[in-house]
Amino acid sequence: MEEMEAAENDDPLDDWFFESLKSYKDLHVFQLERPTQVIEWTSAKTVCVAGFHSSKNEILELRLPLKLLADENKGLCAERDFKVVHGGFSDGPVRCLRHVPGTRCVVTNDGRSSDLQLWDLGGDDSDVIRRTGSIRGTSASQTGTRIAAPPSAPARVLHGARSSDVRLTHLSTGQTLYKLAAVDSAEPLTSLKFVGDAAFLACCSDGTVYAADIRTPAAPRVSPPPPSAGESLLWWADASAAPQQSCWKVVRVSSSAQAVVSDLRNLGGALGGAQLDLQTAPCRPGDVTVSWAPALDGCFSVSGFGGLVQIYDTAGWRTAPQDARPLFQHRGHVVPSRRHDDSDPASVTVHAWHPERPRTLLSAASDGSFHVWDWVEPEAG
Repeated sequence: MEEMEAAENDDPLDDWFFESLKSYKDLHVFQLERPTQVIEWTSAKTVCVAGFHSSKNEILELRLPLKLLADENKGLCAERDFKVVHGGFSDGPVRCLRHVPGTRCVVTNDGRSSDLQLWDLGGDDSDVIRRTGSIRGTSASQTGTRIAAPPSAPARVLHGARSSDVRLTHLSTGQTLYKLAAVDSAEPLTSLKFVGDAAFLACCSDGTVYAADIRTPAAPRVSPPPPSAGESLLWWADASAAPQQSCWKVVRVSSSAQAVVSDLRNLGGALGGAQLDLQTAPCRPGDVTVSWAPALDGCFSVSGFGGLVQIYDTAGWRTAPQDARPLFQHRGHVVPSRRHDDSDPASVTVHAWHPERPRTLLSAASDGSFHVWDWVEPEAG
């Protein structure tokens, strides 16, 4: 991946910047040599990205622009670029990447099998990211493996390609420490998410959600897919982790842009639902990102339905379906430029919320564009 640079000063992009002055507190636009499908925080100031080209790819740890991180006197800070702090190479694509909290280790999957690759991100004495090992998968997969790391117990990861092969593996020994029990179906997974040190959710492409605990071999609680009028849909899900919330919430979004919010304690019920204002198109399980805001109560984001990242506020949602307009949408990835063919518009490949800054997100697209932005809430705009 070549050194990232500010986007070219072409007229359409300049026009969009002027229009966006009132919508963003901060906005930085960069270009990657190859697009990425992973954005993973390794600290509050650094992220990992990696290419998903069929051949050799770079895997990089980047520090956020210092100008973005400056809380005061931003005008005195000239550094607007990401800085590469560690880098290495992967022989194949990187379709999923998870950082193991409390370590300098990341775990990846290539999207072509259920095998895992282990990496050391390097430290103060080395700027090289190097591969340290692998974990053999348990099943053939054409959709890749989902990976989750518990907040504590840094020597283990949860992983699986299908609901029937979810397991917890010790990274050093490769030993299986836990296996999701009594699951008859083999639906592809769209996400795995820890909701505490031991409890986790396994979300399937058909909308089924399994809630389980790695401390017990008991069968998981099963929530069937939300009603969808007989349609065959793909579903994506995420669970909220905002500390100010009294309960964990789960949001499920379908390929027809239907959204359902449930209480983790009663996944079969619905706290609210809506029809989102999304471009609907055929999607693969790995195309869409759904993510609750970690520091903004009741809000979640969605991308993968085109070139937009949309943010929705669930406050006021009722159990009866309703149309919902986005609270904010980032459309910078579809702004035309001379660098790319406008007849083939970019689609967002991944986005991620900052773990601490309430309205700061990163997003990447299929044309290699890479943005970091802090949006202004509508009332302030």
